[in-house]
Amino acid sequence: MASDAAILSRRPPPPVPLSVLTGFLGAGKTTLLNRLLKDAALADTLVLINEFGEIGLDHLFVEKVDGDMMMMSSGCLCCTIRGDLVATLEDVIRKRDNNRIKLFRRVLIETTGLADPAPVLHTIMYHPYLMLRFRLESVVTVIDAVNADATLDAHIEAVKQAAVADRIVITKTDLMTSLDDSARLLRLRDRIASLNPSARVFDNADAPGAANLLDAGLYDLDGKTADVRKWLNSEAFEQPGHGHAHHHGHDHHAHGHHAPHDVNRHDDSIRAFCLRSDARPSPESFQMFLDLLRETNGPSLLRVKGIVALADDPSRPVVIHGVQHVFHPPVRLEQWPDDDHATRIVFIVRDLDQAFIEKFWSLFTGGVAVGQPDGDALANNPLKLRAKGGLLG
Repeated sequence: MASDAAILSRRPPPPVPLSVLTGFLGAGKTTLLNRLLKDAALADTLVLINEFGEIGLDHLFVEKVDGDMMMMSSGCLCCTIRGDLVATLEDVIRKRDNNRIKLFRRVLIETTGLADPAPVLHTIMYHPYLMLRFRLESVVTVIDAVNADATLDAHIEAVKQAAVADRIVITKTDLMTSLDDSARLLRLRDRIASLNPSARVFDNADAPGAANLLDAGLYDLDGKTADVRKWLNSEAFEQPGHGHAHHHGHDHHAHGHHAPHDVNRHDDSIRAFCLRSDARPSPESFQMFLDLLRETNGPSLLRVKGIVALADDPSRPVVIHGVQHVFHPPVRLEQWPDDDHATRIVFIVRDLDQAFIEKFWSLFTGGVAVGQPDGDALANNPLKLRAKGGLLG
């Protein structure tokens, strides 16, 4: 029979933090990545890119590790994404386990400019093996100040990229030199804050370092400390004006400039809010809340993050994290991160009203009585529940 030590030795090591760098075509992702590759904080990082040709290798290249991987002078490994992201991640983690490549401590993926970031996030959060070996550290979105309004108006993918971000970098601000440009830039910052109040926003001209951009996860790089407050940033939603406070590199205050209403803007369908509650549902009720919400309205849940008090052990809250219909398994914390023991769930949703989710939450926490026809419908076919009808209609 295998010894306890042998069994423990076969357990996978702590998961590797993984960040996603996204942004629309021409926004400046590759320029930002080239600068970050020179940052000492990215030493021991594996960078997954689509094409080597876009990365400035001339002054960084040291040696070729294998046909698809290069060692950079900064200590980074640079690897092309070979078709299937799952296959690429499985391959590099296998090489890491077998000491066939330099040990990397984090992974950074650069997506294509037209990409909806959700499938990449789903890969990390839902794949049975990759979920054990990697954990989502941050989503960094690059937005071009010059073309941002036109891009956000025309492309829902660009809106999603901003809505799911933990960090947003505004590029090409050096080209915004006139008074009109300054006013446009202020309106853009307010537009971003409306889409995603909890994201920290940086001006690329301030050259934010890798640590500022990537260290946005629930745990530190060594996987020891849970920093829920920084990760959740629910305080941003408590600011005046629905959380339209800005978190730039210099912590500027909200400017109060708002773009004119345009019914054609994609982001008019986006809602960002924090559900706050003193209720303590049972684990079973909370699980049903999550399951029905994602099964019936999954595509509308762009990103969900929260810390939840449950009735079975109120002193040990549960942390949840979801992107559309995919949720990472809930994690129990040993204690609350602060003196506030209320449930706080940050929602960024599309075509879904805040009032609906609050009413839905009340249903599972004893705040709303279930009528007999609706109760029968829920028991017999939960998938009949819809935001515009059924149980809460």
